[in-house]
Amino acid sequence: KVAMPSRLVHVRRPIELPEESTFTELLGGSGTQAASTTTAFTRLLRNLCRDERIGPRIVPIIPDEARTFGMDALFRELGIYASQGQRYEPVDHDLMLSYRESADGQILEEGITEAGGLSSWTAAATSYAHRGVPMVPFFTFYSMFGFQRVGDLIWAAADARARGFLLGATAGRTTLLGEGLQHQDGQSQLLASTVPTCRSYDPAFAYETALIIRDGLHRMYPDGDAARGEDVMYYLTLYNENYPMPAMPEGVEPGVLAGLYRYAAPPAVGGPAATILFSGTSYRAATEAQQELAEHYGVGAELWSATSYQQLRMQALEVERWNRLHPTEPPRTPWVTEQLGASSGPVVAVTDWMRAVPDQISRWVPRPFVSLGTDGFGRSDTREALRRFFETDAPSVVLSVLTELVAAGSLVPGALTDALARYGIETERTAPWLS
Repeated sequence: KVAMPSRLVHVRRPIELPEESTFTELLGGSGTQAASTTTAFTRLLRNLCRDERIGPRIVPIIPDEARTFGMDALFRELGIYASQGQRYEPVDHDLMLSYRESADGQILEEGITEAGGLSSWTAAATSYAHRGVPMVPFFTFYSMFGFQRVGDLIWAAADARARGFLLGATAGRTTLLGEGLQHQDGQSQLLASTVPTCRSYDPAFAYETALIIRDGLHRMYPDGDAARGEDVMYYLTLYNENYPMPAMPEGVEPGVLAGLYRYAAPPAVGGPAATILFSGTSYRAATEAQQELAEHYGVGAELWSATSYQQLRMQALEVERWNRLHPTEPPRTPWVTEQLGASSGPVVAVTDWMRAVPDQISRWVPRPFVSLGTDGFGRSDTREALRRFFETDAPSVVLSVLTELVAAGSLVPGALTDALARYGIETERTAPWLS
């Protein structure tokens, strides 16, 4: 039996969804101020807990990495649940972000046990069915120690009709620099796709994170009604890499939730066209590659944010099934095919995950498609060295785009030899997944 903090609601009544203002901070971006999606999520979690409508129903759960995730700012405000309160003086008691335990604390900090954290999450995620008290648990963990370590418990939670959010923080194979094989995750986005009720997302920006979580709340509890809600869980991967968080562009919400939308138009250079897909922190490599292609090779590449390859695949499979069962009706077109049909040139997808993640959409891409990913074991080095090693850095994106354009006859082969020399790309080294 999992104890629940006494601050949380223990009465049977419908849940109230948060005010729209709760999400405003993230939708507006941070301008030139650099932030990470982990920081953005922590701000949103704080806003949700402060929201008078839904705040008492929010259950923040973490193993022992709160400070790593920048969540220590929540300690003093929300308190860490301890049935007997604070019975000792922590070493940081005189600091602003001190470790504070309380009998009415709201945060569940489980220690070094993802299994314990997932058990608490399951209790809260199924409370709407077992106790008639809808709760919204957010379990934040090192992404490597989620689906890989407690995947069976996640499957069992799905079977129990769990509703809630799983946050794989410090995500990606190259973002958590210096941590090596044990901590660097390049496969959880693939593992998450095996759970039928899990909607898996890999946001690059704060506004994407906010939109996805808002969508999840409304799917689980439409108008606060648990009976009409969907039995779904959401998995979001979050990164600890800082870069400027833009404000939400107009009209992108449907694409964010569907899994793909055009983020930036191509530079007006008058040369061949290309399309670059990015997710998570690979946004930085895609943006740099776009600039390099325009400046040195006259290629106009447009950028697309792929927030969920899993959702794109599921929707495309659904369309295929509908077409198969309705042979006399006009065939429908998958979202990914329709969207990329409006772009031009070869499609290159760059990600901090195994290539199998973007490869989920390959058969529905209407033009030549290349995926770049982090197949292989993690390694301890800088982000720049890791991305060069896994061939997911900007030069690798540039080379992949140029290769497809040369194959199509849109550029002369000399562009490839120039790129290899310009970026110092090694041509004879062993493939990263064999190293």
